[in-house]
Amino acid sequence: MAHIIDGKQISQEIRDELKKEVAALAAQGREATLAVIQVGTDPASTVYVNNKKKACAYIGIRSLSYELPEETTEEELLTLIRKLNADDTVNGILVQLPVPGHIREDEIIRTIAPEKDVDGFHPQNVGKLLIGEPGFLPCTPAGVIQLLKRSGIEIAGKHCVVVGRSNIVGKPMAVLMLRENATVTVAHSKTRDLKALCRQADILIVAIGKPRFITAEYVKEGAVVIDVGIHRNEDNKLCGDVLFEEVSPHASAITPVPGGVGPMTIAMLMDNCVESMRNANA
Repeated sequence: MAHIIDGKQISQEIRDELKKEVAALAAQGREATLAVIQVGTDPASTVYVNNKKKACAYIGIRSLSYELPEETTEEELLTLIRKLNADDTVNGILVQLPVPGHIREDEIIRTIAPEKDVDGFHPQNVGKLLIGEPGFLPCTPAGVIQLLKRSGIEIAGKHCVVVGRSNIVGKPMAVLMLRENATVTVAHSKTRDLKALCRQADILIVAIGKPRFITAEYVKEGAVVIDVGIHRNEDNKLCGDVLFEEVSPHASAITPVPGGVGPMTIAMLMDNCVESMRNANA
């Protein structure tokens, strides 16, 4: 039976490490502040925002909350972001996505100052990621790397197949695995014979956005399987992109949903906030 990679436990380890670091920096008079902006009242977004606020409170990061009505214009949102960019007391700015349809996400991402872009979405930070310069890493892919490393899973020299090519997970995930000296293949909706390709993977990272899509037929015996997907099934229970019950007997290690990759995303967001604090006070 596969080793179940416990994202809750590993994320808690990271939070505790960050809490100690923030306390040490606070003793030197150095503080971090994260500004969190939510437009509208999407229930899932509200849950995510509240979880981020709780994580800030636990670690010792001050959080500023801006809850804007659904009808907020793009220019009003951009004006707030520019104001926070200019505020030296704010280290990180996060706009909870998705935003309402009349607001361009791309414009929002580009307006956040790169040095305060704790989501790691700004084109400047994406470019730094690609060429290996220091910068904020996208939180979910960075969390996957920590899950693997802290579970003692060797990455260097392994064949990693990433299923999905989004800007938020798939593409940066592939680059981070390359950084760790994996041999990386990126698969997507146009890939021919996806099953055969996935069966070649020593490490299979799935971010395809289709519930319970990956079955045992896609998995090599003894592979490590990382499930980035999150959905609600017909019984309104959380599930991932991987059919966990069928795949886990064939994997050497696997992440569950919930409790796998999810908690790591917020832990790595907090790490980026502390990184902004280190940079600001360097």
